Amino acid sequence: METENLSGLKRENFQATVQGKQTDLYTLRNENGMQVDITNYGGALVSIMVPDRNGQYTNVVQGHDTIQGVINSPEPFLSTLIGRYGNRICKGTYTMNGKEYHLAINNGPNHLHGGPTGCHARVWDAEAVNNNELILRYTFAYYEEGYPGELKMAVRYFLSDDNELVIDYRGTTNKKTIVNMTSHGFFSLAGIANPTPSAENVILHINADFYIPIDDTSIPTGEILKVDGTPFDFRTPKPVGQDINADCEQIRNGAGYDHCFVLNKREPNEITLAASMVEPVSGRTMEVYTTEPGVQFYSDNWADGYPGQNGATFPRRSALCFEAQHFPDSPNRPYFPPVVLKPDSIYKQKTIYKFGVSD
Repeated sequence: METENLSGLKRENFQATVQGKQTDLYTLRNENGMQVDITNYGGALVSIMVPDRNGQYTNVVQGHDTIQGVINSPEPFLSTLIGRYGNRICKGTYTMNGKEYHLAINNGPNHLHGGPTGCHARVWDAEAVNNNELILRYTFAYYEEGYPGELKMAVRYFLSDDNELVIDYRGTTNKKTIVNMTSHGFFSLAGIANPTPSAENVILHINADFYIPIDDTSIPTGEILKVDGTPFDFRTPKPVGQDINADCEQIRNGAGYDHCFVLNKREPNEITLAASMVEPVSGRTMEVYTTEPGVQFYSDNWADGYPGQNGATFPRRSALCFEAQHFPDSPNRPYFPPVVLKPDSIYKQKTIYKFGVSD
């Protein structure tokens, strides 16, 4: 494997012994020249090199250029895998089979993204299958971060010759538990820079007639509301920034967009379009497809200009996140799609990020 690549990242800067395991940088390539760099620390995406309409390649995902940068990032979930449970669980508690479970509190009064030592902060075992496929494996220990059951998870990254980054999840448990995995890519389709440009001019479509409103601690209110007539209506493409500062309680509660959209599907688990977008200056496009019932759209509302790869800086709202997942706080909402995994079942999830250019 090469020590230098299209992104300018150096493999040796990601090689260290962490948690008694070796970290490294893995590079996927396809026949078109697209390239994806991943580290097995948290499964973090540290570069996605795609061309603009003039054929100019640029990194369109936010990350860091050393393993210590990834570990000590001001944004701990920066473009990492998330688990066992993506998004929030109210007050870090839920009840299953009559027993109350208590999880780490790491986001105001709530549990977020599997806790402070969730899989984003763990070294995964890596298998580089070939030039366009990587498999990461991690076993969540019994009661790790308070979750019951030992959960064995495998995540496969595959870079197709159609410029699709496919992320496949498979998991099994030895005891009834809850699972809601996702990938938290911070996408900057204009390309990372110093400073990385605002993403508010990205033209976005979200394939959802409904969204899940939140309270002032970002926990679902329990309602599922129509997007019609609200800032959350992206059924007709519009600039992200058009309504991002609207005088609206939901926008205030999220400090912008930080909400789960209920994806339009004919049947559960079918892979369908979740979102599509165009960055008008570069012409870069991205489409998101997923088997999941929801996608959390986060407009990077809390970044403060912290440094990233190759001298780039990441100001507020310089990235967009599309976290394909089940709904937040589902263990406490029996009418939400279930997130329980039993020992005789297999957890499966597939999400595709497809890149291109507009005419």
